Amino acid sequence: MAFGGFVRSEAQTVREVKVLIGNTKNIVPKKLSLKFLSLVEDSRCPTDTKCIWAGNAKIKIQLSKPGKPIKTFELNTNPCNTTIFEGYKFKLKALTPHPATNIRINRNGYVATISVIKA
Repeated sequence: MAFGGFVRSEAQTVREVKVLIGNTKNIVPKKLSLKFLSLVEDSRCPTDTKCIWAGNAKIKIQLSKPGKPIKTFELNTNPCNTTIFEGYKFKLKALTPHPATNIRINRNGYVATISVIKA
């Protein structure tokens, strides 16, 4: 207790989900699923160069729950944003592969790592 207020301490379980572009992962079996729909933007600084700005990767995801309307959201690496759906918070933690000047990335090969926290 601090200055008459209550300090609430609840352990939040963070789960990281890796999903390949175009694929779907069940977050809560038979209750909630996430689909990595597309790469919207990838302006991240290549790993073999020095940049003034880190750049951004933006992806589009689809979240669904049986009996509820399907929702589509965009998540970014920079600035990092979150979205809340059906009591869970979603955040893009990483997107691989990372760009490099000497590598051409297959747009079907991206893997998003998304943290899922019970809100």
